[in-house]
Amino acid sequence: MKTVIHKADSRGYANHGWLESYHTFSFAGYHNPERHRFGLLRVLNDDKVNPGEGFGKHPHDNMEIISIPLEGELKHKDSMGNETIIREGEVQVMSAGTGIFHSEFNNSDEHPVKFLQIWLYPDRKNVIPRYDQISLKDVEKENSFYQILSPNKDDQGVWIYQKAWFHLGKFTPGSSDTYALKQQGNGIYLFVLEGELDVNTQVLERRDGIGITDTNQITVKAISEAKVLLMEVPM
Repeated sequence: MKTVIHKADSRGYANHGWLESYHTFSFAGYHNPERHRFGLLRVLNDDKVNPGEGFGKHPHDNMEIISIPLEGELKHKDSMGNETIIREGEVQVMSAGTGIFHSEFNNSDEHPVKFLQIWLYPDRKNVIPRYDQISLKDVEKENSFYQILSPNKDDQGVWIYQKAWFHLGKFTPGSSDTYALKQQGNGIYLFVLEGELDVNTQVLERRDGIGITDTNQITVKAISEAKVLLMEVPM
């Protein structure tokens, strides 16, 4: 087993006034040649947008883009005709394919919105762009990982054009769970949203990340009340 740890305070940081963003991997003005990506996971941004502010219309192509709200409401509008609001407890996915334009704004004039912005390279180019968003409330579990994304249209959660699987986990102190990889040769990037976890004897705290390769499974144990995002991705 090989591991790489990215402590929360080692991430890139940008403050644009209306937006605060922490970058696990190189992004925009943050360039770190040792942290360009983890396998096909290209972007993991931890964003906070001030009330009434947001990202104006901008383009994407040939990228799988996932947004996971952590607090507040994110208003989305795109060139496919979608106009929606994404809330905590939901997940959004876009396959940018041949090209899309979209905008994202804080839907509140009083409270910030916080969300994860995640990009993965797709396993094929120039697909017809697509959009989906679902609620996770019916699939949530306590003290075990539950799937929120996969490559399969008929599986639990949203799907993308890549052999990747995402799971969330909410754990009470002392609880644990073991995750077995779905595809041999994939790696795991685990990102601690809240709390403190023991991950194969490595202690991780809030907003720490760990990349794990050359293994078939990992075990996590909650030291405190914890919430974690697990991303299995091709390397």
